[in-house]
Amino acid sequence: MSNTTEQAPVAPRRPHSFSLHGIAIQDDYAWLKDPNWQEVLRDPQLLDADIRSYLEAENTYAERLLGHTAALQKTLVAEMRGRIKEDDSSVPSPDGPYAYFRKYREGGQHEMYGRMPRNGGPESIVLDGDALAKDHEYFKFGGSRHSHDHRLIAWSADTKGSEYFAIRVREWETATDHDDLVEETDGGVVWALDCKSFFYVKLDDNHRPLQVWRHKLGTAQADDVLVYEEPDAGWFTHLHESTSGRFCVIAGGDHETSEQRLIDLANPDAPPRLVAAREEGVQYDVADHGDQLYILTNVDGAIDFKIVTAPLAAPERANWRDLIPHRAGVYVLDHDLYSGHLVRLERANALPAIVIRDLRTSEEHAIAFDEAAYSLDAMGSYEFDTTTLRFSYSSMTTPSEVYDYDMVTRERTLRKRQEIPSGHNPADYVTTRIMARADDGAEVPVSLLHRRNFVRDGKAPLLLYGYGSYGMAMPASFSANRLSLVDRGFVYAIAHIRGGTDKGWGWYLDGKRAKKTNSFDDFAACARALISENYTSAKRIVGHGGSAGGMLMGAVANRAGELFAGIVAEVPFVDVLNTMLDHSLPLTPPEWPEWGNPTESAEDFRTILSYSPYDNIAAKPYPAILAMAGLTDPRVTYWEPAKWVARLRATMTSGGPVVLRTNMGAGHGGASGRFNRLDEVAIIYAFALWAVGLADKSA
Repeated sequence: MSNTTEQAPVAPRRPHSFSLHGIAIQDDYAWLKDPNWQEVLRDPQLLDADIRSYLEAENTYAERLLGHTAALQKTLVAEMRGRIKEDDSSVPSPDGPYAYFRKYREGGQHEMYGRMPRNGGPESIVLDGDALAKDHEYFKFGGSRHSHDHRLIAWSADTKGSEYFAIRVREWETATDHDDLVEETDGGVVWALDCKSFFYVKLDDNHRPLQVWRHKLGTAQADDVLVYEEPDAGWFTHLHESTSGRFCVIAGGDHETSEQRLIDLANPDAPPRLVAAREEGVQYDVADHGDQLYILTNVDGAIDFKIVTAPLAAPERANWRDLIPHRAGVYVLDHDLYSGHLVRLERANALPAIVIRDLRTSEEHAIAFDEAAYSLDAMGSYEFDTTTLRFSYSSMTTPSEVYDYDMVTRERTLRKRQEIPSGHNPADYVTTRIMARADDGAEVPVSLLHRRNFVRDGKAPLLLYGYGSYGMAMPASFSANRLSLVDRGFVYAIAHIRGGTDKGWGWYLDGKRAKKTNSFDDFAACARALISENYTSAKRIVGHGGSAGGMLMGAVANRAGELFAGIVAEVPFVDVLNTMLDHSLPLTPPEWPEWGNPTESAEDFRTILSYSPYDNIAAKPYPAILAMAGLTDPRVTYWEPAKWVARLRATMTSGGPVVLRTNMGAGHGGASGRFNRLDEVAIIYAFALWAVGLADKSA
């Protein structure tokens, strides 16, 4: 590793302490949190001058330290862009007389939204993302939905990176916007059937989605009608249209409990109707078919979920009846309904399957594939009365494929295969899986990708990716970007650790709250298994994770840093204790079921304090670390990685370097635009190559 003599910025220590549950906490970098952070989310120019100066000094240091990889970064961007079909488009999705699609133009950063006659004919574009983005440093589409009469489209965009989306309404025929402007929403829209109004969720001053409103076309937002307000600040509220198109579903909940209400879209003035009252620990998700509801739920100890039915007229818990019983170890992720079929997505031992049930005969069959590790998703449809199911498939070697599947004849039609313009031969690569044994005996799946000519001699560099929170599984799907590492000799590995649902809901429960450290120990066990299986060796591994996966990176750096040459932590949730103590932050109350409430519970306080990466930095060597932040990020606020980096530098005895790069014009998702994002990926990959001593050989 070279260029490590560059002088890093030194964040001033400004003493700050507090005491809770009899424990004193010293936080000398608390000043990096702007006291007016809510205003900064809306207008980044309001950031405190001292904080801005420090973040800009860190960015300058990062640019100087990684400056010698500039040519490599440029090469990586060119490679990754060469694998993108620049004028790509989605498979048109039929709805009535039209088929709707999204596409890119050659060289375009942002999507265009359009449609064509269902049976063929000229395309019309109604939204041009590149044109809409030209006056903004940041631009990201939110939700979009055409009206039931196909005359209008409600669309939303975020122009700050703060995830406040403004909704507008546009005419399809003229591609012009109405005067309607609905601001500070989550971006989603559900139309009433008469197309004269729509429902949306408004974010409060703390960026929480707690209110459902109805907007009547042609009126001001100040005249909108409040339809529902969630009383619990720890619950988030979202909307979606039911598969049948009859209802707007108000879905509320936290990480352990849920509750849903239905709005009859034919009668949008009617109050929402409760399906079943919330019960702590009970989750459910509703789909409708005729006079029946089909409900995915974990009730009655169904840890991996089951499907029950209930009469639409009397949907309360007492009337729920099992349709698809619970089977331990077979996790039912999702369900969807069509006029003649029930479709469910299942996962067992980190491998997914789509199961189709004929509602008339109750006969079932499954769609599955033969590779050692793959990803499979049902894609949904605008239409309810259809026998066609659209799904996508990919593996770590096989680019994404989109199929239309006839649920009656069982015929499968390939509608699109992801094109790699610069060329890709799946036969040149191998995807496989190993099982790592954790300290407590748990078997942790690890999905692997490497070149077919790879020699397993323990010398290869390896990137190990992980997440392990919120029940999010990490799919073994295709990523063209990864090939830039794999083609340079890297093994790319995904650790399916506890805290995700890769092996069922119990896998998630074994990696949360008091059991959170299982996630970290699993990740380290995966690294050790890859070493023992001769895929790599200690100090040849680069760990990578983002958001809660960034917390994983921080914890692993503290607990098993000796295994790693480098750590990449994108928008890392590393200041867990302080964040969970601050109930004003957007995600804190809803996150208490995931991490615990350290304000109310001394036990939760001690548990979080025992692993929070920021609070467990020790005077010892650390691997090279790259932390990436977004100034307007409402999910993991910029000051978390800034504080973490400052304390790391002040405490560690050797190793590093530790680098902080803050995107001053973006939020949680990083740069907007499909090509701009490649610049950030190139920085990550150049850092990974540098950490294992290959940067100068790879340009």
